[in-house]
Amino acid sequence: MSSSVRLRVFFLFAAGYFVSYLFRGVNLGFAPLITHDLGLSAADLGLLTSLYFIGFALAQIPVGVLLDHFGPRTVTAGMLVFAAVGIWVLGASQGLAGLMVGRLLIGVGVSVCLSAAFKASAQHFPVARLPLVNGFTMAVGGLGGVAVGSPLASLLQVANWRQVCVGLGVFTLIVSATILLFAPRKSDARHQADIVTQFKGTWHILKSGAFWKIASFSVVTQGVFYAMQSLWIKPYLLDVMDLTPAHASALVSVLGLAMMFGSVGFGAAARGIERRGISVYAFCGGGMVLFVITQILMVLRAPLPPAVLLAAYGIFGGTGILSYAIMAEYFPSHMIGRTNTTLTLVIFLLIFGFQVGVGAALSFWPSVGGRYPVSAHLTVWISLIALQVASAVWYAWPSAALDKGKQAVH
Repeated sequence: MSSSVRLRVFFLFAAGYFVSYLFRGVNLGFAPLITHDLGLSAADLGLLTSLYFIGFALAQIPVGVLLDHFGPRTVTAGMLVFAAVGIWVLGASQGLAGLMVGRLLIGVGVSVCLSAAFKASAQHFPVARLPLVNGFTMAVGGLGGVAVGSPLASLLQVANWRQVCVGLGVFTLIVSATILLFAPRKSDARHQADIVTQFKGTWHILKSGAFWKIASFSVVTQGVFYAMQSLWIKPYLLDVMDLTPAHASALVSVLGLAMMFGSVGFGAAARGIERRGISVYAFCGGGMVLFVITQILMVLRAPLPPAVLLAAYGIFGGTGILSYAIMAEYFPSHMIGRTNTTLTLVIFLLIFGFQVGVGAALSFWPSVGGRYPVSAHLTVWISLIALQVASAVWYAWPSAALDKGKQAVH
């Protein structure tokens, strides 16, 4: 396959993931404006923002079946239309119920983007290159994390949040049409199994010991990372680190940039480290441990510049994404779409749970001027760190499930 086709596949589907990431974190900029307009509490805001993730999660299993049956090109282009409608509903809403419907539609609409990008990459690139290609895909998506920091804050100085919603919907439709028109049609070659058989394959994945072993640590760390990055990291910077809103927005962009570099760097290094005798599984685990250590340093309020801590948080926060490449070693190619969406399902259910849980937990403390006590944030962060440590123990615990899984594929 020519390099030009591969590059086209990469950029088109990475653009779809950029849209997904942009919608994921857009409430960081919208939150104070929506809260002011509609008088939302922290619990309301947590629920509203997390509906993206529950919509995303609930769509994963049917989306995985559709990807393996119809291919990423058609499915991605069609689903992005729902996202465009969702952001328009959000921007037009005058109450919490309408905002919730819009946010849910957005989550469903972009639910295909990450798995479609990984599916298209698995179709067009050799397995040995997938950690790097997936890392670059995450980096392009990470630009969305950068965009919801200072760039969005600047845009909201000249346009209101409802006008921004209209523009985002138009941009989403442009990306949808571009994928439909220019992505290779070969990507939509159908797998011959019928839909019922496809769903049975998903059930097989959910029963797989290898799947849960690979997923154990990454789903918890990714759940924490994205729950914080898409909503709660900015309140932490404001309330605990006592930064100005402008400084906090700048650090959100730093986090997004760092996540981009971390995804590419870890993806590029993974196979080279493997040639030196360290598996991608172990390398991924090491990166996630560094992510947990970074959180501990933040909770201890280590005497380091906030930019350094946020950069480390971003660099190591995305390392769990290597789990998608690891899955390709344990499941056959015709099941990769469902394997990826099943992994994404678990991650996004946890993001939903963590995001709602953090908002509910913070609401136990009285807020002053929209800010919560330092003790409230630290209690939440310590609880999440404890969960990640427990999942790390499971990930590192010896198991025969991985050997059996690899033997079944090869």
